[in-house]
Amino acid sequence: NESRVYSQGGEDGVLQTIFNAIGTTGKNFVEFGAWDGKHLSNTANLRLHHGWTGLLMEGSDRGDGELVKREFIRAENVEALFEKYGVPQTFDLLSIDIDGNDYWVWNAIERYTPRVVVVEYNILFTRDAATTMAYAADHVWDKTSYHGASLAAFQKLGTRKGYTLVPLELYWSRGRAKLAIGLAKGKKQFDKRSEQKKQDWERDKARTLKAFNR
Repeated sequence: NESRVYSQGGEDGVLQTIFNAIGTTGKNFVEFGAWDGKHLSNTANLRLHHGWTGLLMEGSDRGDGELVKREFIRAENVEALFEKYGVPQTFDLLSIDIDGNDYWVWNAIERYTPRVVVVEYNILFTRDAATTMAYAADHVWDKTSYHGASLAAFQKLGTRKGYTLVPLELYWSRGRAKLAIGLAKGKKQFDKRSEQKKQDWERDKARTLKAFNR
C-alpha cells in the first residue's frame, strides 16, 4: 500500500499499513536526518495528520533548531541524544537517513527499542553480502556511491535485534538508486509480504539500473 504524502518514496502509505496491522503504543517517533521536518520526511504525515509526536534531528543547517534539533548523530552520541530529548525507551517508529553511518548508528542503539525502523540501504552493494562502509564518526556524504550498508547487513542486524524485514520503496535520488526498508517487531504476516517484496525488488532493481545505464 505505497503512497506518498511527504516521504520520498511510498513510505507514508506503507507505514500506515504496518501500524494498522501491529497497532501503536504512544504514537512516538524519532527521525534523523529530518531535513526541515517536512520535505521528504517519513514522519511528517504521521505528525501533521495522524496525531503523532516525536523527535526530529538534522546534522546540517536544514534543521531550524526548534522543530528540528540541530544535532550531528554519531554511534557514540545517539543514545545520549535520546536521553537528552526524553525519548521513551520503547517507541513506535525510528527513521534513519544520514547517508553514511546509518548501520553503525542503529547498531549502537541498545537501550531503546523502536517497534518499527526505517532505513535506506545502498543498492549498489552486493545484495547478499553483508557489507558496510567503514565507520567514521564525522562522515558526511561526499556524493559518491560509498555510503551506508547492504541489504544483507541491515537484515542481519535487524534479525539480531528481533525485527522482520519489510522492503518499502525503490527510487532514484540525487544520482543514487535507493531502497527504503522497514524492520518491524509485530505480527508474522509481514514475513510472507517480505518475500514478495524481495521478488518485486529484484525486478525493480533491474529496471532502475537499466534506466541509469542508458
